[in-house]
Amino acid sequence: MDQAYLRAHPQHLPTFLTHQRLRETPVGGGSVSTASRLTLDDGTSVFAKTWTAGEAPAGFFTAEASGLRWLREGGAPVPEVIAALPSMIATEWIEPGEPTREGAEQLGRDLAALHRAGAPSFGADWDGFIGPLSLDNTLAGGSWEPWFAERRLLPYLKISVDRGALTPADAQLVERIIKTLAVYVVSEPPSRTHGDLWPGNVLWGADGRAWLIDPAAHGGHRETDLAELALFGGAPFLSTILGAYNEVYALADGWEERVPLHQLHLLLVHTAAFGEGYRASVRSAAESALRAL
Repeated sequence: MDQAYLRAHPQHLPTFLTHQRLRETPVGGGSVSTASRLTLDDGTSVFAKTWTAGEAPAGFFTAEASGLRWLREGGAPVPEVIAALPSMIATEWIEPGEPTREGAEQLGRDLAALHRAGAPSFGADWDGFIGPLSLDNTLAGGSWEPWFAERRLLPYLKISVDRGALTPADAQLVERIIKTLAVYVVSEPPSRTHGDLWPGNVLWGADGRAWLIDPAAHGGHRETDLAELALFGGAPFLSTILGAYNEVYALADGWEERVPLHQLHLLLVHTAAFGEGYRASVRSAAESALRAL
């Protein structure tokens, strides 16, 4: 199997893997999927992901493929989708490299261009996933704050409380923010967003470019993407990324104060999916958001 054959007959990929017709090298993956590098007969490689345990949820990998293609149409640096099947996804192989200041500047410009490409509404045309959880992408017009509350905060807050990762008092803290979201409103149309842009989903390539991977793409608020880049230690050269972004597509006044609010979505996803180890981060973000009122 070479790349031309794989592109023409992607449905045969699982069979070739089952019968060990391809060289498969494990690479670092997440808790949700198992990742590997597949070396094809023509010497090229592709990156492949399968569900870690059992069958993937229906539509999981096709949603990722839809998001990658949509981001690519908006000019984002994302790997090309080569095969998208119910059981796996394969994309072009990006040789890993080291972060550089030049790559960070380009990433800032790339994100600005992506967000400016826009989206017709909040949400997306496909059912979404973020980590192992479903993501309500039902298309919605109107203003940002009710959509963010109903589709990006409340579902994961409920799951987090139900599983004991957050206490009722924690929930009340987040609910106070939800009731005052109108204070945070910045009148902007929906942006074309990655949707899960924590630093681990930026792949610094050997070509000097920063690539976006593992999206939960949808029409959203551009400040959410940028706020997520600061989570979990922050992306390398974060100030450079933000500076280059701001030169191309200036952020609205007060965006720094809104960073904790925009981080709440992904932090609540983490308490919902992975438990109380992220509780302190949720509380810290919520308290910071309330102080900014």
